[in-house]
Amino acid sequence: MPARSALMHSMTAGEARQAAAAHRRKRLLAFAFVAPLLLFIMLTFVAPIATMLWRSVHHPTVAELIPLTLVELERWDDHRQLPDEQTLQVFAGELHALNEQRLSGKLAEEFNRAYAGMSSVVKSSARRIGRLDSESLASQGVKTLLDAHRNWSDPALWYAIERAGKVYTYDYYLTALDLELHPDEGIQVRQDTQIYLQLYSKTLNMALVITLLCALLGYPLAYYLAGLPANRANLLLVLVLLPFWTSLLVRTTSWIALLQTNGVINSFLMGIGLTDQPFEMLYTSFATVVAMTHILLPFMVLPLYSVMRGIDPSYLRAALSLGDKPIPAFIRIYFPMTLPGLSAGALLVFIISVGYYITPALVGGTDGQMISNIIAFHMQRSNNWELAAALGSLLLALILLLYWVYDRFVGASNIKLG
Repeated sequence: MPARSALMHSMTAGEARQAAAAHRRKRLLAFAFVAPLLLFIMLTFVAPIATMLWRSVHHPTVAELIPLTLVELERWDDHRQLPDEQTLQVFAGELHALNEQRLSGKLAEEFNRAYAGMSSVVKSSARRIGRLDSESLASQGVKTLLDAHRNWSDPALWYAIERAGKVYTYDYYLTALDLELHPDEGIQVRQDTQIYLQLYSKTLNMALVITLLCALLGYPLAYYLAGLPANRANLLLVLVLLPFWTSLLVRTTSWIALLQTNGVINSFLMGIGLTDQPFEMLYTSFATVVAMTHILLPFMVLPLYSVMRGIDPSYLRAALSLGDKPIPAFIRIYFPMTLPGLSAGALLVFIISVGYYITPALVGGTDGQMISNIIAFHMQRSNNWELAAALGSLLLALILLLYWVYDRFVGASNIKLG
């Protein structure tokens, strides 16, 4: 009996090892199928976001251009006075070297971001100092620098240079929030320009209006489609999906033809005598809202239609047969069951519209642009990738916060209703 028990135990252990090995093979096979998708997500989604977050706080350019000056500025304690003559002499020497290496323009671009109006000052000062020889630079470098422009005598400029020279900084996030760091008073609201918070607020307001318009237009349409026979509903659903099969550029330029001063709408209104002069509709917030509502409407209709199609119409008929009126019965019985589709469509439309770029750029003009257009401006024209990364990071954080609110409140309510 003991030998038989040992044999059975060994067979059981062997079968367990075989089962574990088979389970590992299945997991490895499943991972092999998923690995290309994971790699694609890492390369196209995770890596760009990580790079954006890194660039928003990492800026070594100034530290690489004038490292000796930044070392000297570490001894500068009184920010109400100019740095000492040794610091100015070291900077004059580095500016002279940058002029010979043809890198003064790059330094001018960096200084101009930290202190407005410094681009031409740095370039002209570099040319003047570049004319000095070694002996003249040692004896007259500081005087030549201070005589080149009055800004070099401003302690605020040297404080901005000191801040710009930090390899790791949060100054771009302060700029993105319309804040600045004062040497004595700490973080405070910017006094010269306050544009980014207004743009964030404007973007959220426009996204909310677009979402509401899509809900008002999409809900009746989805309700009508859900009540049709399957063949007719599928035919009309093709018309809803038609914008997906049309180029975004074609749809946007069509709205330009409709909304411009001599466009179709203004010509029609003037032709029937409703107005004597054309309305200014193109390159406004109105044009952005109208065009984006048209483009994003299918994202509202499809979730609503999928939910409404699964609702048994006998619920509403039962409420009516029990004596309830149509509108109260619709509000109390039918509408709550469509909230999952409505909330999903609203989330899709709102998040997509917050980050939309092409349509506001083409039809919105200055008045109808959103925060995404400013991010693109800093990436493509001003080459201020760090500020663009900070603005994009804040936009990402805002979207994640909105999704958390949706999941925390709306999602939990949908689960309870289900």
